[in-house]
Amino acid sequence: MLVFQAMDAAGKDGTIKHVMSRVNPQGCEVTSFKQPSAEELSHDFLWRYAKAVPARGRIGIFNRSYYEEVLVVRVHQQLLSLQKLPPRYVSKKIWDERLADIAQFEDYLTRQGVIVLKFFLNLSRKEQKKRFMKRLDDPDRNWKFSPSDVRERRYWDDYQHAFEEAIRATTTKRAPWYVVPADNKWFTRLVVAVAIVDVVEGLDLAYPKVDPTMKQELVAARAELESET
Repeated sequence: MLVFQAMDAAGKDGTIKHVMSRVNPQGCEVTSFKQPSAEELSHDFLWRYAKAVPARGRIGIFNRSYYEEVLVVRVHQQLLSLQKLPPRYVSKKIWDERLADIAQFEDYLTRQGVIVLKFFLNLSRKEQKKRFMKRLDDPDRNWKFSPSDVRERRYWDDYQHAFEEAIRATTTKRAPWYVVPADNKWFTRLVVAVAIVDVVEGLDLAYPKVDPTMKQELVAARAELESET
């Protein structure tokens, strides 16, 4: 399970596209988590993410993830009111509690055989402005720009603090964070690709071996095919 988090314009979409371009799409699924629906808000904060955990033998990619619950919700705390939590559970401890819940969730996943890799694409404020301006200046890129991008930029320092707290509280040997410099796209993609390849190679994957019974069936199949006129 590959988790991507970053500020706007850090290159999550491009990184996923380039790094995973040689992976068979039949075994890979990308889930982009947008604003939660009414149904999702009626459940616990991990519910919609847990449903998207990849099945065994598949690669699941989270374009944003449950970390939004301790990032954007932490920066915009009025969003907590939409989650219908009992008032007694909305305290100053809620972010530490959620981070602990996330760490335990990831620990649970790893004990079920799910490999969790988390990438924070660390974009500088200066580079973000540069990329925003490119989107505004190029008509073919206007579609990539949203006025909300500038509004969220006003909370830059708050987001940086939230990222720092989240990474510090949830980085473990089983579910490590990779803090990847994101000002140079080629370097970002290289680091992410190397990390994924290193893990996959460590799995020692191989095609299934043919057992004696199957070999006999193959011999019979060959004989039948060869006997056709």
